[in-house]
Amino acid sequence: MILKRFLIILLISKILVSQEKNNFVVPLDIPLRLSGTFGELRGNHFHAGIDIRTQGREGVKIGSVKSGKINRIRVSTSGYGKALYIEHLDGTTSVYGHLKKFSPRIEAYVKEQQYLKETYTIQIFPKGNKLNIDQGEIIGYSGNTGGSNGPHLHFEIRNSKDQSPINPMLFPFKIEDTQRPQIKNFYLFTSNENDYIKKEYSLIRKNDSVYSTPTINTEGSIHVGLSLFDRQDFSFNKNGIYKASVLLNGKEKFSFTMDTISFNDSDKINLMIDYETLKKDKRRIQRFANIEDSDFSFVDSKKQNGELNIKPNNSYQLILKISDFKGNTSYVESYILGVSKLLLPKKKSISLMNPIMDYSYEFKSSSVYFPKEAFYKEVSVYSEQVGDTLKVGKDIIPLKKSFEVSFSIPKMDSLKSAQSFIAKLDSKGKFRFLSNKIKNGVLEGSSKTLGSFMILRDSVAPKIVPVNFKNKQWLTNYNFLKLKIDDDFTGIKSYRGELDGEWILLEYEPKNKTLIYDLNDLTSDKALHQLTIEAEDLVGNKTEYSIEFYRKK
Repeated sequence: MILKRFLIILLISKILVSQEKNNFVVPLDIPLRLSGTFGELRGNHFHAGIDIRTQGREGVKIGSVKSGKINRIRVSTSGYGKALYIEHLDGTTSVYGHLKKFSPRIEAYVKEQQYLKETYTIQIFPKGNKLNIDQGEIIGYSGNTGGSNGPHLHFEIRNSKDQSPINPMLFPFKIEDTQRPQIKNFYLFTSNENDYIKKEYSLIRKNDSVYSTPTINTEGSIHVGLSLFDRQDFSFNKNGIYKASVLLNGKEKFSFTMDTISFNDSDKINLMIDYETLKKDKRRIQRFANIEDSDFSFVDSKKQNGELNIKPNNSYQLILKISDFKGNTSYVESYILGVSKLLLPKKKSISLMNPIMDYSYEFKSSSVYFPKEAFYKEVSVYSEQVGDTLKVGKDIIPLKKSFEVSFSIPKMDSLKSAQSFIAKLDSKGKFRFLSNKIKNGVLEGSSKTLGSFMILRDSVAPKIVPVNFKNKQWLTNYNFLKLKIDDDFTGIKSYRGELDGEWILLEYEPKNKTLIYDLNDLTSDKALHQLTIEAEDLVGNKTEYSIEFYRKK
């Protein structure tokens, strides 16, 4: 009897969970168009959600896809910007990123915490049922905050237990898509000693869905690379694919389906592309193989490593199937003849760095240190100091871990010394701030990309300029104050605003270099107010700006 009751309860719970999964509404009440798909390759990560276009505008209402409770709120000047995390009863969490602002109830709660902790950037984990949310309830408004390049909603579904992302398209999203993925270039990578030789083969488009290549003569261990993209109806963005399969003589050698990913996958993303081509030519070639035991969560690498063993005097049919979420599929069909004694170019005898060892190099006024497992495999990286510049290989080799660079600080007064920093130079000679950390009289920094480094000095403090008001101006009918804050050398490290000696909330947007103060936060009855803002750049140069204005309550 007890067992029977338990089974009935279990059955009822499964039905309720199933109903909860089906109980889903889309977060935007506009035609849905995508500018980013789940799992697509980005600069340094796999995309953990979908990007929904907001018709090029901010302020579009965002609703919760299900009922639940807000368990995390984050406000940042990078990443997802203003973001909400809502936990649901079915074991999932929905994420809404790059918001312009939250709904009034949530905005008031966040602002209270920001004033309490005197910080604009904040991460909050509301406890209990403090912020329960109904399905379809407006939780915020679309924006362009954080690391966003245009107005849109970044939307995710995660497994609440381990926070692993789930493809939102598995839920009832209606995206019109009748277009097949487009394949632009076809490459074979042939194993050659400790590396691969890449060769492009021309593609012939036989019909709307099938591409072919001329007969390929090769031997040994090879794998496939493609330059490709997908797009949906009514959208011009070039997005990633959903599913891929590599078959040799009908046997599947490699496959993946982007239903779920792990955030740890992004640590190895450079193993899924031809990193050298990306850095040299700005072209992304996706490789369909388990390079250097990449062990991606979405690939069954134990059974399928993508390496195709081509033997002499044998013929092979190679087929690639590339699909989007709607099942639109493109095919590449190629015939391979195994040839004997294929001559590959011999590599020059060079000294290779073993990834299981650490390496340290000392120069006149600089040094470089590679820890164990800094690289995925044996590589050749030549380091030298030329004048004031420390050259550490070229940024064409992906790194597994960061390496360290250090410089002896030139003799100078203490102020100049404090203003010095390590800069990383790009291929065009432009620099970015790397580090101003001083330890035992030496400047130290770490980098996860190879390249050139040198010491520079920043002696110019940040600049602050009012945009929509002037000193001593009456601002009774104004809703906000807007100021420009800029540091054109190392960048802004921190800022603090006070009004009449009390901390105020200034919203900082690095993309347009602005500070915004909401005048509705002002509660004082007096007419004259003094606004003071202090700003500091990354090497410690400070600016204090002060201005007065009048306002009737």
